[in-house]
Amino acid sequence: MMKYESERFVFGDQAEKEEVDGGLVRQIMGFNDDLMLVKASFKEGSVGYTHAHPHAQLAYVESGVFEFTIGDETVMLKKGDCAYIPSGVDHGAVCHEEGMLLDIFNPVREDFLEN
Repeated sequence: MMKYESERFVFGDQAEKEEVDGGLVRQIMGFNDDLMLVKASFKEGSVGYTHAHPHAQLAYVESGVFEFTIGDETVMLKKGDCAYIPSGVDHGAVCHEEGMLLDIFNPVREDFLEN
């Protein structure tokens, strides 16, 4: 039996929006114990500060331009690009052009659900 499980359908215009840092808004779109999808909207100049977590992560650039750092490598990513962040690796992003990331985590980010 699952400990965590979202509704079967989550509507973007109704999902709760949480302001995380200045210019960064997060929406949890769906999850279960093993998987989570999060929309992260960034204003130009906002920063996803360098951090690490035990979850593997994919970050898909839905729109905008982001300077992404994973470990000691930094690249610019634009709409249609994707980054894979292994478990436990330091990473962060700076938004150079307003946009949105679709973040997929394995397993679920329990810390996001406890807020």
